[in-house]
Amino acid sequence: MKKDKQNKPKKEKIIYIDDNSTIADMSGTRRVKSNAPKRQSTFKEKMKTYFSVVKKMILPMLVTLLTMTIVFIIFMALAGRL
Repeated sequence: MKKDKQNKPKKEKIIYIDDNSTIADMSGTRRVKSNAPKRQSTFKEKMKTYFSVVKKMILPMLVTLLTMTIVFIIFMALAGRL
């Protein structure tokens, strides 16, 4: 029993160093004990964000649909059902 304790490797202490290379803003994660109400986003802001994201997704979505249609037509032609 005594030999087991002597042969155990010591735990290595991990040290974290902040080199300011991350892009995440963690300033809002800590809960502040103030009476200031948390700002709520308005419906207009939510819709503006939603439509800006949808505008960015339209072109990749159309390219994907076009690619899937071309692959479908090729498979139908190979199967002799075209």
